Amino acid sequence: MNTPPSHESGLTDKARHDVLERVLKALESKFYKPELLGQDWQNAVANHRATIESAATADAFEQAMMELLQTLKTSHLGFFHGAARRASSRAALSATYLSDETAYGSRWIFQDVHDGGAAAVACVEPGNILLRVDGKEIVPPQHPVFPMGKTSNLDIVANDGTERSVVVNVSRPKGKKLHFVEPTLVQSRKLSDHTGYLKVAMFPGMLGVEVSNAMSAAIAELGNIERLIVDLRGNTGGGAGSLRLMSLLTPDRVPVGYAADKRWATRDLSSIKTSFPRLGKIPSSTRFLWLLGLRYLPAFITKSPIVLESEGLGSKPYDGNIVLLVDRHTASAAEMVTVFAKENKLATIVGEKTAGRLLSATSVKVGHGFRLALPTGAYYTWRGTALEGSPIEPDVISEFDWQDRRHGNDQQFETALKAVSGEYPVSSPQLR
Repeated sequence: MNTPPSHESGLTDKARHDVLERVLKALESKFYKPELLGQDWQNAVANHRATIESAATADAFEQAMMELLQTLKTSHLGFFHGAARRASSRAALSATYLSDETAYGSRWIFQDVHDGGAAAVACVEPGNILLRVDGKEIVPPQHPVFPMGKTSNLDIVANDGTERSVVVNVSRPKGKKLHFVEPTLVQSRKLSDHTGYLKVAMFPGMLGVEVSNAMSAAIAELGNIERLIVDLRGNTGGGAGSLRLMSLLTPDRVPVGYAADKRWATRDLSSIKTSFPRLGKIPSSTRFLWLLGLRYLPAFITKSPIVLESEGLGSKPYDGNIVLLVDRHTASAAEMVTVFAKENKLATIVGEKTAGRLLSATSVKVGHGFRLALPTGAYYTWRGTALEGSPIEPDVISEFDWQDRRHGNDQQFETALKAVSGEYPVSSPQLR
């Protein structure tokens, strides 16, 4: 017998059952790695089903579903209600953090704070220690979440050691499917007459026309520089706009890689990749996107992988003198840039191991306003490297030292500056 909906969740037992079944069906249909949906997965579903279908509240339902999905141990999986409009610190505040022991116990400590984001506007800085959100103690491993389109009160320990409260105003996201707010996408400045600095916070958009144009304009404005530091710390990815950054690292047309869905899981991709269509140009305006649609229509119909290829933008005065600055939060499309530079020896990689999260993904409706985010394809570099679950090792290791950062020092940036000046050899990783 079907029970009435609870006051908290508005979902009946049947509704929760139906949503779960639609989640399972979507995974069977689209999940990039079908071999992970074997007996261990079936056992996990059986073990979690009762908790999911009896969840008393919407939050408990989401949490129970996420606990099931986490047994797949892969990135880009999520379950959320479209009306909830909640997001992580990365998406809502344009800020990342790490956990460590502090004088206040185990706490989250802000690491990357992107300019233009809600955290930066509220004067949150790298090294600040998070204590509470809206009066609730936040202790790792619990992650804070933030309602979109509303304000939240953060109690932090500032870098001068004082406790204070700040109000973060989280804007509503532009899109309906993915809950994130864009920070300032691209920043650049001259560090000296011959050294330039380019920071890219993310690569929004499927093709990333806006961010591509911004990166090209920033490089042009830097002028005749001989050395370049590209800061991808805290860049958690996005779309094909990353291709423009790769194209600014090499003068030539170089194949980058491709994403292949489950249809190609059993094929020898190395023997057929040269037959895949290639995307080697980001249009200068969204007015020309329809032309791309026509060009790649056959590939869309056949579900063929599309190879990304650098655009061949010509020589730059800084060619051969580039440093990429990365950290544990550098992920997805930003890792595509990193591994492209590493495999083709285009830059020295400085910083921490990257996140090792590189899959193509989408989200689908699963009923009653809920959506399932899931990975649909594995990304392979042109040389055949798959990065999911395999962080990229930097050439020069420089860990984030939050205690030193609280004193105003950015050791990672200083290490990058030394590396671009030739003080650290690429062949010998060094710890700082």
